Amino acid sequence: MYLDALSFLEDERDAWRPFEALLDLTNDELERPVDGAHGCSGKALMGHLVAWQIVGLDVAKELAVHETSKTKVRADAEWEERGGDVVNAEIDSDWAARPTEEVRSKFARVAGELRGFLTVVPESRWIKNADHQRFFIDETLDHYEEHKQDLEAILAAART
Repeated sequence: MYLDALSFLEDERDAWRPFEALLDLTNDELERPVDGAHGCSGKALMGHLVAWQIVGLDVAKELAVHETSKTKVRADAEWEERGGDVVNAEIDSDWAARPTEEVRSKFARVAGELRGFLTVVPESRWIKNADHQRFFIDETLDHYEEHKQDLEAILAAART
């Protein structure tokens, strides 16, 4: 549990930094499925992570001006009603269909945009709100940790 925004933002930045190595891979390296990453490619990992960051960004934009977020309520309800596997499969399918350069572009900028918007959200609406804080931790720090081994496998495959 975080007591101040700066601590969260610093931890999120540090946790995200290793994933930025994906931007150094060629398109061929990004598009190659990797067995050690559950058959996932670097592009797929990028799309999956950035899709959830975009949800977080939309929530942050709403919390910057409102006490609550319709996007968060909708995302939580969809996750509960349809199940995470179904929601993630749809997200992954959507991002797989996008051009690699589009995925690269969004991946390169959305994490910074999210951090930027969080700096203008009153702490009472996210750091001091346990449900909202948990949401941002889930969509960033915990999500990055869940995919750390996928990242390592993708980067290792690119080096061989």
